[in-house]
Amino acid sequence: MTDGAGGSAATGAASGDSDALVGGPDASVGSDPGDGPSSPRTLAIDIGGTGLKAAVLDATGRMVADRVRVPTTYPLPPDGLVAALAALVGPLPAYDRVSVGFPGVLRAGRVLTAPHFVTESGPGSRVVDSLLAEWTGFDATAALAERLGRPCRIANDADLQGLAVIAGTGLELVVTLGTGVGTGLFSKGNIAPHLELAHAPFRKDQTYNEQLGDATLQRIGLSKWRKRLVEALDNFHVLLNFDHCFIGGGNARHAQGHVDERFTIVDNVAGLLGGIKLWDEGAAHSI
Repeated sequence: MTDGAGGSAATGAASGDSDALVGGPDASVGSDPGDGPSSPRTLAIDIGGTGLKAAVLDATGRMVADRVRVPTTYPLPPDGLVAALAALVGPLPAYDRVSVGFPGVLRAGRVLTAPHFVTESGPGSRVVDSLLAEWTGFDATAALAERLGRPCRIANDADLQGLAVIAGTGLELVVTLGTGVGTGLFSKGNIAPHLELAHAPFRKDQTYNEQLGDATLQRIGLSKWRKRLVEALDNFHVLLNFDHCFIGGGNARHAQGHVDERFTIVDNVAGLLGGIKLWDEGAAHSI
């Protein structure tokens, strides 16, 4: 999922005290989060290649405190990510459950691929064999649930964003544009088996991810990048015959005015709001 311009960085590592992790300094204010009409409260976490973001949402999707964000640091083994997320969410108000968007392929809560985090210094750098071994098969759901002391669900970041924006009719595609490219596919509102379209060949022996990632945008400029984007979206339509496509992430704004009625540009906050939908009946069983 894409990293947009974030709020202030959260500082201070949480201690091993589960109350600090779950509630932070504001946890004692008011009643238990599960008691009010705005419950349950969801801690929504968006894991990105350049930033980690989190917010506590009430049942209507309203943020009950300011979102927090810190840069993603490298190298980043699984235990390093869990520790960074625990420190990030420590200052946030109390919550009942956790939803996480992850930039990779997961199955039953375990990581199959983590393309950003198996690298030495972030996207585009060399893959480190020891990191690849640590991330492959890592039970991210169990690790975060244990560390944060609340039930946790985790999904691919594009799938999670899609849960917040799709109409639930026909075949809908979600494309996220940020550090890299993400895709999520939905049929009549249900998450389809995840396809890493971004890692398929695109042009000049490079993938969609390599040709449309943020590093490439900065290198070749907006005009060339936008032409590539339009070509990529046309390819996706030929391949999938989707009924509608939603474009999100930090670089989605650059597509505004350059796509037709088949496409809708959505706010990057959908990456967090989808965390509520992940707890809807049946959603987790589709991932």
